[in-house]
Amino acid sequence: MANEEKTCAHCKTTAEARGLGCLQACARCKTALYCGRDCQKADYKSHKKVCPKPVEHSNSYSAPRLHHLERHVPDPFTRLDEGTYLHHRPEIDTFKLLIDSFRIRQADDFVYENKTTPPSIYTGALSSTEPFRHYLDRATACKSLLPPWWTPEKMEECVIFGESGAWSDIRKKVTKHEIIQHYGCEKMPLQLRLLAEAIYGVGTMGQNGSQMRKMMRQMEGGGLPNGQIMSMFDISQKR
Repeated sequence: MANEEKTCAHCKTTAEARGLGCLQACARCKTALYCGRDCQKADYKSHKKVCPKPVEHSNSYSAPRLHHLERHVPDPFTRLDEGTYLHHRPEIDTFKLLIDSFRIRQADDFVYENKTTPPSIYTGALSSTEPFRHYLDRATACKSLLPPWWTPEKMEECVIFGESGAWSDIRKKVTKHEIIQHYGCEKMPLQLRLLAEAIYGVGTMGQNGSQMRKMMRQMEGGGLPNGQIMSMFDISQKR
């Protein structure tokens, strides 16, 4: 006997009857099926009473311990949204994150907008020291973005570290893939891009990452409301 055809949990219609390729599963329990967002919203009050929270759900969005940083800091996107991403970190970790957020922003601006800030390694200079100093000046001007221990002397130490030959080096170009491999986290490029956006006030190609920060923050807190499903926009796929 043929298997019973699956239907929408709210309107009891099959995907075929609605002209859909398939029904969409509830992002929380992965069991209830819906033909669209309207049906999912309409069924939410009833479904939430029986929708179990998967034990492993938070693991998909909790921050892993990053490679090559001294201290693990949880909920990075929550901290980005609050403007405290660089707080409660060792000095060396803060230096690395500032340098690498600058490096990936330089790479994005060059690749996606053919935009450079001379003198930099993207204009033939041996180092991007001068634009990096301007970047740190901008970061310093952002209220509460840098930790309380940040001083002009620490800024100079950060610049010196950026030319020390470490992996985080303002004399070297970097790619998204290299960032992922180095830190061991697929979401690390997004963290760094959102940090750079907070410092510059705008993302590459004029993007505004405020909604992305809030969605990622909600995922860190246990999931989006009303069974919403989040899809991440990846700038590296836009040419």
